[in-house]
Amino acid sequence: MTLEGARERRVRTGGVELCVAELGDASNPTVVLVHGYPDSKEVWSEVASRLADRFHVVLYDVRGHGRSTAPQPLRGGFTLEKLTDDFLAVADAVSPDRPVHLVGHDWGSVQSWEFVTVERTRGRIASFTSMSGPSLDHFGHWINKRLTRPTPRRVGQLLGQGAKSWYVYLLHTPVLPELAWRGPLGTRWPKILERVEKVPRGDYPTSSLRTDAAHGAWLYRDNVRARLRRPRPDAYAHAPVQLVTPLGDAFLSERLYDELELWAPGVVRHTLQAKHWVPRTRPDQLASWITEFVATHESGQPRATPATGKYAERFGGQLVLVTGAGSGIGRATAFAFAESGARVVAVDRDAESAARTAELARLIGAPEAWAETVDVSDEQAMEKLAEKVAAEYGVVDVLVNNAGIGLSGSFFDTTPEDWKKVLDVNLWGVIHGCRLFGKQMADRGQGGHIVNTASAAAFQPSKALPAYSTSKAAVLMLSECLRAELSGQGIGVSAICPGLVNTNITSTAHFAGVDADEEKRRQKKSARLYGMRNYPPEKVADAIVRAVVRNGAVVPVTPEARGAHLMSRFAPRALRAMARLEPPL
Repeated sequence: MTLEGARERRVRTGGVELCVAELGDASNPTVVLVHGYPDSKEVWSEVASRLADRFHVVLYDVRGHGRSTAPQPLRGGFTLEKLTDDFLAVADAVSPDRPVHLVGHDWGSVQSWEFVTVERTRGRIASFTSMSGPSLDHFGHWINKRLTRPTPRRVGQLLGQGAKSWYVYLLHTPVLPELAWRGPLGTRWPKILERVEKVPRGDYPTSSLRTDAAHGAWLYRDNVRARLRRPRPDAYAHAPVQLVTPLGDAFLSERLYDELELWAPGVVRHTLQAKHWVPRTRPDQLASWITEFVATHESGQPRATPATGKYAERFGGQLVLVTGAGSGIGRATAFAFAESGARVVAVDRDAESAARTAELARLIGAPEAWAETVDVSDEQAMEKLAEKVAAEYGVVDVLVNNAGIGLSGSFFDTTPEDWKKVLDVNLWGVIHGCRLFGKQMADRGQGGHIVNTASAAAFQPSKALPAYSTSKAAVLMLSECLRAELSGQGIGVSAICPGLVNTNITSTAHFAGVDADEEKRRQKKSARLYGMRNYPPEKVADAIVRAVVRNGAVVPVTPEARGAHLMSRFAPRALRAMARLEPPL
């Protein structure tokens, strides 16, 4: 997406002329997007296009970048005071009568922290969304605290951020950065972003990169040392702040923001499993969070109730789809993500159970929740579901393929119809989910996560469960293969392997080779045994959420599952011997 269709104007301020682009209806709330280093305003093009239907979106090239002119001389021309003058000039030009909503990335965020904490901008900023760029004043106080009151943890944090800031030292050297950017670094930079940051190919960065980067070195030289040595003591935000922290940022530590509440009380926090250049790699999620935050702080808009779950920063606003969500592990998983502020699609073949899960998910904390009825073994029905979800709710961020059925009985008592039924649901249901929703994730190119519910039976053989164990072992291997294939696209894949969990799968399981009365007796006894074990599905749901956060590969849940997993690796003969035991049914 380019900005060719945008309305352009020139704004004069402080001896420079700024290139300003506008999208959307000017009568809507104004959102100003400020780019970082070594970017131009085009870094925001994907986010801007997603915001333009609802907001008046304004982007401008920072002085010396893109199509804005550079100050003369360069030295002293990029101070935070002059950048603040530029922002006020833009705000007055595009929204003279209403405060603007400010969004900054990298150095765009660094300078925006100045805008939102100095007195002369009070009343001109309605909200501020920050990503990958701290206030230099806050950073200076953070450093001073660790130098004057050192502890092993604080010293480690200081050294860690010092290592991440290697490029700052280089940018302070005379001449060399300019030579590098105008030479080989400028040529190779697009490929570096593509390979290291996973930035998609396209029309970014623009042809002005070499000049932008050379000029932008003065952002560091004019501001960093002076502010870090003498940080302002009054750098308090006078507008609501939203912080987006990419957890894979190679340049900034998460710990930089540990004490942000001191400077921005009530700050709303979000985290992303992403690297530094999130405006290019995660535009959907950023646009969603910006939209929600701006709407919250616009006059007349209802204030959203914040999620209170442990991982609210990680999953707030994300779209999570769970199959088999009508009961048991599926319902508990839907609730766990709802508590963390995720939007939930509860899928089950029982329409009433799915609707109940969605209803309760909204009460628990999901900003939105929907119920969908489908048999996961039905390929055409799953294809229609995937099309509907993408069209009406968006591309799924987290997919949990949980639907499954139980089947017990010896190999020779298990009929071909039994095999087909258990494989259709337990294996093909997972294949359909991964193929359809996983493909949408991959095509979007913004990462995601797939969770497949396998079982401890995947690595614990039993003469009573040949078909069920086969289906779950196949799910485990499918997950491992898919994890390898999707790792380069930022999509994680986890196989969850529960043991004995107190769900209704036992009361609905089929027992091959016995009559109806004996099957009912075995179902009741199995349910009683699982009930006596009484391992709740909520603990499995917690393990699923942690697996997504940590990108776990194979996650055994329950002590017996972890024990069987260890035995499969270190004592397989003992595990095979145990497989010959007669189950207590």
